[in-house]
Amino acid sequence: MEFAGFPKMPRLSREMVITEKLDGTNAQVCIQELDGWNSPHPACIFQTDGLALFAGSRTRWITPQDDNYGFARWCQEHAEELLHLGPGRHFGEWWGQGIQRGYDLKEKRFSLFNVGRWNGAQPDCCHVVPVLYRGIFNTDEVEHSLRRLAADGSCAAPGFMKPEGVIVFHTAGNFGMKKTLEKDEVPKGLVGE
Repeated sequence: MEFAGFPKMPRLSREMVITEKLDGTNAQVCIQELDGWNSPHPACIFQTDGLALFAGSRTRWITPQDDNYGFARWCQEHAEELLHLGPGRHFGEWWGQGIQRGYDLKEKRFSLFNVGRWNGAQPDCCHVVPVLYRGIFNTDEVEHSLRRLAADGSCAAPGFMKPEGVIVFHTAGNFGMKKTLEKDEVPKGLVGE
């Protein structure tokens, strides 16, 4: 039997980043270097010299013909701009008009999750989830951020008074957790039952 050691544990008293949790649908833009591979993959929605662009939902690759709320079509329309994200997987939320809460928007938006990388450096067609707090892990700051959202409304869509909640990302642990303003104690599958 192969030996498996116990993994190191990150310290709790390290940086956390609290962002607004947007109520839309999870999405990703994947930019792949071709490295001599030039035949189009069925899920590739845009290809240029050396790069291929893919659009994804939480669970699958999508295309303009088999889409998720129009995200693949939007990616195809903004492909040249999106290539500036660079090779890799870029996760975010596709939200706005016609998706979940809608946020009283007349358009859909793609907001990137990686606030450390994309704080103002993202392509013009992309947004970034709003940062509500950055500092040492502290549950009081989580509650404070939730109270602020409840009182002042969404930071991502100012004037929208029913934001969903927050994402708390623990930097040293490299994991995030969510806390919602409504029905946080109810498992997701049971909400609405």
